[in-house]
Amino acid sequence: MPGLIVHEWLERHGGAERVVDAMMRAFPDADLQVLWNDDPGRYPARRVSETLLARTPLRGHKALSLPVMPMAWRGLPGDYEWLLVSSHAFAHHARLRSADVPKLVYVHSPVRYLWVPNLDGRGAHPAVRAAAPALRALDRHRAREATAIAANSAYIGRRIAAAWGRDSSVIHPPVDVSGFAAPEALTPDEVRVLAGLPAEFVLGVSRFVPYKRLDVVIATGEASGVPVVLAGGGPLREALGAMADAASVPVRIIDAPTTPVVRELMRRASVVVFPPVEDFGIVPVEAMAAGTPVIANAEGGARESVVDGLTGVLVADFEPETLRAAYDAARRCDPESCRIRAAEFSEQGFIDHIRAWHARVLGGL
Repeated sequence: MPGLIVHEWLERHGGAERVVDAMMRAFPDADLQVLWNDDPGRYPARRVSETLLARTPLRGHKALSLPVMPMAWRGLPGDYEWLLVSSHAFAHHARLRSADVPKLVYVHSPVRYLWVPNLDGRGAHPAVRAAAPALRALDRHRAREATAIAANSAYIGRRIAAAWGRDSSVIHPPVDVSGFAAPEALTPDEVRVLAGLPAEFVLGVSRFVPYKRLDVVIATGEASGVPVVLAGGGPLREALGAMADAASVPVRIIDAPTTPVVRELMRRASVVVFPPVEDFGIVPVEAMAAGTPVIANAEGGARESVVDGLTGVLVADFEPETLRAAYDAARRCDPESCRIRAAEFSEQGFIDHIRAWHARVLGGL
């Protein structure tokens, strides 16, 4: 009998989806179970199943589905020898209808708005706050069902220990570092987007949302007297535009950049600035794969990829003098050292580690 890979919900883009892609390549005979599938062409339809939740008006409504998600994962159909779960909400609650089987859980984070609401604004919603005590108790109880747990960073491993009282292995997530090996062909539209970039600039790449702290990217440019480029999109676009207009250095905003444009921006940037507290952080690894050093928050998963003083600089605060010194130090980092470090987080490396962990856990039963 094959195994079953379990994932929260399937979207077209996202770091968690990259993990699922790599898991499916690591275990090509496994099926996939999700709450709902919003990327139906990603895998053969015969291999992907949705829960009953997908056939209700709650489909696609993550916040509204919150109270019923834990139950949606119980009593899954099918006969399987093992479960491999990719969890950032309640997927680790998954259980088969037919039998108890080994359950290996790969954790992006215990659900943030329950366990670290200070880092996730959704935790402040009155409905979430009211339900949180009961949901935390249930979440901790069901985390005990896991045969073994792997965290996507040591930072998240500590969160798992605090929230669930469980130990975990660390397996860093896969990053498409090979895509940065050499410049790729650009369309005429992409060439136009990149036209007129300054010879030296600070780059920020992310969704335009508050916790990404793109104001710090602008502040780094101002502290260093260097132009700034912001690439992404999201609800803070207008606010960032106002900040750009008021900045003491030129700030250019590139809306909804394509992947080739992002890669070329990373190759051309002097430094990529990554201020948020992230569980792991894909952007710093991508920047290093492009040969570009990173200024990153010393708190969070980025400290596990960025080597302070070698492939970038880790900062404990965002004061102007700190950012100016970090920029000067990052500019002295060797591009080849950045590329070598990024290669340690390749997809094949993840596949090798997840297979070895899977074999070690099942072999020890």
